[in-house]
Amino acid sequence: MSPKISLANLSFTYPDGVAALKNITLDIPANEIFVIFGPSRSGKSTLLRVLNRLSDLVEGAQHQGAVTFNNQNIFERDVNVTDLRRRISMVFAIPTPLPGSIRDNLTYGLRMAGIRDVQTLEERVMRSLKQAALWDEVKDRLDASAFALSGGQKQRLCLARSLALEPDVILLDNPTSGLDPLSTAMVEDSLYELKRRYTIIMVPHSTQQAARVADNAAFLLDGELVEVGKKSQLFMRPKNKRTEDYITGRFG
Repeated sequence: MSPKISLANLSFTYPDGVAALKNITLDIPANEIFVIFGPSRSGKSTLLRVLNRLSDLVEGAQHQGAVTFNNQNIFERDVNVTDLRRRISMVFAIPTPLPGSIRDNLTYGLRMAGIRDVQTLEERVMRSLKQAALWDEVKDRLDASAFALSGGQKQRLCLARSLALEPDVILLDNPTSGLDPLSTAMVEDSLYELKRRYTIIMVPHSTQQAARVADNAAFLLDGELVEVGKKSQLFMRPKNKRTEDYITGRFG
């Protein structure tokens, strides 16, 4: 089976000359949780932003190499970037609900995409909230302000907002960094169910979280891909000493 996303000799350099990604070649299979981990400033978040071309917003930055999504290079001129970002959706570390109700948050993107049928909107609202494990907590107050939700609920709302658009891939950048252990567990439990339908690429909050949720994982260090492998191998029997040193807490 072809990988969902392939990176071939991908490099990314910021306008100040800092090379955030250096010649990365990597295949990401469909329908799994693929974790990208490493110390601060290793290029993890930059890699996520390149995958749906949010990196285009950095004026003066440069990339080399290719990123193939469903067998098409995302950097080709005929790629519709708006559609790409709908199909490869990003959920950030800090949850940012839109002004308005819980329902408004979930239907805004759908309406922008031209969906107006009330029944379709309601079905998408219910399904996305269930997928994000939030439906039972908010089903009786969908018209209440999204800002009244707890931190963990806001994070799951932002996840549901992405799911409502029915993406192919979900990018998660430290999605549980500010959450308590219970909320973190709820988000992680949601991911195990979601990977049946979506491909999930995640920068975790910690190495421990990476080891819990990953099917496959990649270790980045100073913008370089050091090692990639299945969870059982990478976290128990890493092949590269730098990977082992990081996992065991010798640095980072």
